[in-house]
Amino acid sequence: VQLVESGGGSVQAGGSLRLSCTASGYTVSTYCMGWFRQAPGKEREGVAVIDSDGSTSYTDSVKGRFTISKDRALDTLYLQMNSLEPEDAAMYYCAASREYISYCPVEVYTYAYRGQGTQVTVS
Repeated sequence: VQLVESGGGSVQAGGSLRLSCTASGYTVSTYCMGWFRQAPGKEREGVAVIDSDGSTSYTDSVKGRFTISKDRALDTLYLQMNSLEPEDAAMYYCAASREYISYCPVEVYTYAYRGQGTQVTVS
């Protein structure tokens, strides 16, 4: 299984970015997938998760600003980030579960498969 993130970059506060995570050897519709982030000197934080049925959950600080989605045909996971704030600056990682979970926790950094990350900078 390989997860490859892209779409990070540097934006001004209030701007938008869309992150992508392309999966190989894994079908995005199968189990739980999501995004977590880590800023320097801070703990990992689960950001958003989507389950096999398309139900989503978000950490409180991004609700109303971020949207997680997936494209089954492309085996790609997305994170649309709007109204970005300096506090959102971090390395963002894609993660996927290895097995079925009845409830997908937003703490996706615990999932078995993780990508290498894409950097988001907000000034």
